[in-house]
Amino acid sequence: MTEKTAARIAVIADTSLQRHVLQQALTGSGYQVVMNSDPARLDQDTLNACETDLWLVDLAQSEDSPLVDSLLESTSAPVLFGEGHAPERHSENYPRWERRLFGKLKKLVGDPSQAVGPSLEALMAEAQRPSRLDLPAALADTPLVAGEPARQVWLLAASMGGPAAVKAFLDALPGGLPIGFVYAQHIDASFESALPQAVGRHSQWHVNPARHGDAVRCGEVVVVPITQELGFTDDGVMHIAERGWPEPYSPSIDQMMLNLAQQFAGMSGVIAFSGMGSDGSAAAAYVLRQGGLIWTQRADSCVSSSMPDSLREAGYSSFSADPRELAEALVRHLAEQCE
Repeated sequence: MTEKTAARIAVIADTSLQRHVLQQALTGSGYQVVMNSDPARLDQDTLNACETDLWLVDLAQSEDSPLVDSLLESTSAPVLFGEGHAPERHSENYPRWERRLFGKLKKLVGDPSQAVGPSLEALMAEAQRPSRLDLPAALADTPLVAGEPARQVWLLAASMGGPAAVKAFLDALPGGLPIGFVYAQHIDASFESALPQAVGRHSQWHVNPARHGDAVRCGEVVVVPITQELGFTDDGVMHIAERGWPEPYSPSIDQMMLNLAQQFAGMSGVIAFSGMGSDGSAAAAYVLRQGGLIWTQRADSCVSSSMPDSLREAGYSSFSADPRELAEALVRHLAEQCE
């Protein structure tokens, strides 16, 4: 699936609030909304003329609808009845509601995050080597053995538009920082092997697949497995489970945030880059309670800002900027810790 062929969804809902929330959720997750209408305004000709891959019907009124009965009899596209009244976007129940809806859509019409893979080709072809930030004296004077286990580990989280944003962030970062990263990217598993080279080719950072039984090391970015959950043992080494990630996201940024913050607590952080949906919002409060930080990519620099927007709007993000500015802020943050 590419951006041009993202699934088309027609929405029928009988309250304006429900139509608004569904519109935001669907477009924020990468789907095309080709109709969003009150059933009272529809007739059979309009239904017949609508070209859609799925009908999403969400009616507050419980009585039978002749329109829906007709739709069920005449359409060849699947009909999905909604998850009921949507919670407020900023409520703690919203991520759970969105996950249930997205899980069903993914099974019926596919996952829009599969469109991320083809964008790697452009990154591989990019010849320009951007300028790198200087390493502050406070960090340059601190003895650091490159490759030693990292005491501080941050999560780089992304979906649509993520590889380019993460690459810009890593391109700007100098080497020699006392930190390691794990990188969770919504992407089709067939592109997993190309991701390290695409985002790391101009960087001083080593971008590597996860290694069961080894530590995340200073100066490296560990790519989170797409199909298997990555966690940490009590002594901080990586543990790749035989089980997959909780549905519907692969990898699940929420679960990765929980696993990271549980092990590294106040020596952890999260940077949410460009991405669809609200993956990460359900675990954000736990990260903050553990003493971790959450930063976000600024909306105007994102291909899709839904994921960082969700964290900002809920009050979880303490800093927002474009990828290079995020790199600058992290270097300052680490220098201040050393001082």
